[in-house]
Amino acid sequence: MAYDAGMLRFVIAELNAKLTNGKVDKIYQPTRDEAVFVIRCAGEEHRLDISAGGNGARMNLTSIKPENPAVPPMFCMMLRKHFSGARFAGAEQLGFERAARLTFDTHDDMGFATRKHIICELMGRFSNIIITDADDKIIGVLKSIDFTTSEKRQVLTGMKYELPPKQDKLDPLEVDEKQFKSMAAAEDENKAAEKFIMHHFAGISPLIAREIAYRAAGKTDATLKESARELTAKFFDVINCIKELTGTPHIVKNSDGIPVEYAFMEIRQYGGSQTVEAVESFGRLIDMYFGERSRDERLHRKAGDLFKLLSNAETRIIKKMNLQRDELAACEDGEKFKLWGDLITANIWQLERGMTQCKLPNYYSEECEEIIIPLDKRLAPSANAQVYYKKYNKSKAAKVHLTAQLASAEEELAYVYTVLDALSRADTEKELNEIRAELYHSGYASKMKNYTEKKQTQPSIDKYKTTDGHTVLCGRNNIANDHLTTKLAERSDWWFHVKNQPGSHVVLMNLDGEDDPSESAFTEAAEIAAYNSKARGGVMIPVDYTKVSKVKKPAGAKPGFVIYTSNWTAYVTPDEDKIRAMKQKN
Repeated sequence: MAYDAGMLRFVIAELNAKLTNGKVDKIYQPTRDEAVFVIRCAGEEHRLDISAGGNGARMNLTSIKPENPAVPPMFCMMLRKHFSGARFAGAEQLGFERAARLTFDTHDDMGFATRKHIICELMGRFSNIIITDADDKIIGVLKSIDFTTSEKRQVLTGMKYELPPKQDKLDPLEVDEKQFKSMAAAEDENKAAEKFIMHHFAGISPLIAREIAYRAAGKTDATLKESARELTAKFFDVINCIKELTGTPHIVKNSDGIPVEYAFMEIRQYGGSQTVEAVESFGRLIDMYFGERSRDERLHRKAGDLFKLLSNAETRIIKKMNLQRDELAACEDGEKFKLWGDLITANIWQLERGMTQCKLPNYYSEECEEIIIPLDKRLAPSANAQVYYKKYNKSKAAKVHLTAQLASAEEELAYVYTVLDALSRADTEKELNEIRAELYHSGYASKMKNYTEKKQTQPSIDKYKTTDGHTVLCGRNNIANDHLTTKLAERSDWWFHVKNQPGSHVVLMNLDGEDDPSESAFTEAAEIAAYNSKARGGVMIPVDYTKVSKVKKPAGAKPGFVIYTSNWTAYVTPDEDKIRAMKQKN
């Protein structure tokens, strides 16, 4: 659903409850359209995330910590200039619109106490973040809007801030029941109740409009006639919920556990086809819905060149393998050519130059049936036999060569899949740089435009603590996997990897004086390996484990490739919340 005015009203109430009189400690701008304020209040650190991106504009308290650029953008420097050390005085909604004013107590350039504002317009592709002084004069803006962009409203430094032009809709918080009923009565009774609500009232998302119709008539596409008896009551139930701030955050998930909707009230319209869960706060609700999407968007934006390179490599390798398989299948004719050469040689006494074919008995079959063999009339019978022997020898050599090439291509494709898996789970710029360096050293440098190798740093390795105190290390990519398995791990430690699929190397470290870890530690290490692999999200995932001493890296092998013997296999179903709780801060 869209981040509507009702949702914003609840978020503002949460901000006022948790941030009032808090001090701005740090300000970041992780992406072009996003600003994050770290605010300390009552001994706690809160992160206020404001995103003005066209896809997913929102404002909320977040627990997600995106990686920040090494050099802060100009707008970030402007925010730091005006709001570093400021105290949060409160937030208010501008009408019943998707716009809010955040007020901060700070100082002007002369050191005198003053108030400054951050105005957040969360309106899809028209979203913006605007800085104003105490008199609402614009002193900074994320996206400037001049006459070439809009004739209706300009947003430029030095101008006085004005709200966007209002739509021809009513504020639902100011409408009474009598007015609502008269408006409904004036409409065509066959008009959908959802469309009636969306057409006449501002700030209500399609999801909430459908929910009102569903509660009034038992279906989301109910007409005004079908919902006439209950529509007014259900509409004002929702409006009063917004006015009195009595709503609770709820998220809707599909059968795969992926969030598909979120709202400030329980959503009933999906029946049993979707799962509806209450969430502890609106900040957490928005994190759950947008968190993974935002991470994926940032990743694809920063790693688009890598995804393209690997996708092209995958396509090229698969095409080459298909051609090699076709050629290998054609090599099976080699035995036929040898048979023809043998039969010509055995019957050479009855053949002569100038024949275009011959019909000879096949002595090598039980039935001794006759077969027709094509001949070159320009050659003697013995020369025709030599032609077929040469074809046989050529196909035999090609078979050996193609088999080796096919095995090599399969190894390269498996390697590409391991890099794609690591790339899909990468969270930071450091991990992307490690993957770039890995591809560079693996022979993909010619396909990476303007690549400059950066100074090597410690490989990215995650650290976990099992419930009984064992340390588990997990490589984030192939370079880190090699470093973990061949350098960090002791020979007596235990090594884990998902079976026959791309994934991280995981090492369970023994405690001092311990022969073997506990059974629960083995299980949790296997779950970590399953979670950090392409099999994530599956059930009863097979995970191989063995002593580190049994794991070997062949000379010249691709990064991350190892062989192992004497292993056992565990079947586990990883729990995401449990694994995240075990993860330690680096």
